[in-house]
Amino acid sequence: MMADKPIIFSAPMVRALMDWRKTQTRRLMPHQETLKVAYSPIVSGIRIFNYAGEEEISRPPVKVGDRLYVREHWRTADAYDDLSPSQMGGEEPVIYLADDTLETWGWRNDFVPGRFRQAMHMPRHFSRITLTVTDVRVQRLQEISEADAWAEGCKPGELNDRGEPFPAEEPHPKCGWVGWDCARDWYADLWDSLHGPDAWDANPWVAAYTFTVERANIDAKGGA
Repeated sequence: MMADKPIIFSAPMVRALMDWRKTQTRRLMPHQETLKVAYSPIVSGIRIFNYAGEEEISRPPVKVGDRLYVREHWRTADAYDDLSPSQMGGEEPVIYLADDTLETWGWRNDFVPGRFRQAMHMPRHFSRITLTVTDVRVQRLQEISEADAWAEGCKPGELNDRGEPFPAEEPHPKCGWVGWDCARDWYADLWDSLHGPDAWDANPWVAAYTFTVERANIDAKGGA
């Protein structure tokens, strides 16, 4: 049975979704801290043994056909700062951190932006991107291919001697710029930035989701 579920993306990844550069995401499989041995990937999950030696199957929480509504950092007008997200009905104006432009219904000329709010607190009716899952794979993180890394949202930069793009350079958090030789290297750094140092080297089991992107609210008809 298909389900509607929320999914959180950072501002750079939201921009990649909006540009239709991102058609995949990888998320940690659940209960990894309890795994003793992981082996034999199967269609519906990973066949594993727990510490008691009992065989279990760890399954991805998302299935083919599920729809995911994207949650991202957001804010509305300062007049609504005292309201919790659950108290908002959807008519409030919204600004998204990913593009810092106004996306709204009936906003006023005296709009004053309020405080930014965490993506996890974004109500369903403020989501502007809907993903429909078309493929689910269970694999080790480092099994990601070069093509998959591009599908994760890597932005093309300068061309090499064969006419293939390097990943685009990005500002370094401290100073200057950082570049990569291939999209997999870019993705490895992205994973470490999200999950902590050496997270890529840990090579965990992940669920790799492929999806189509619609720039529309999950409950709206049509879309861009």
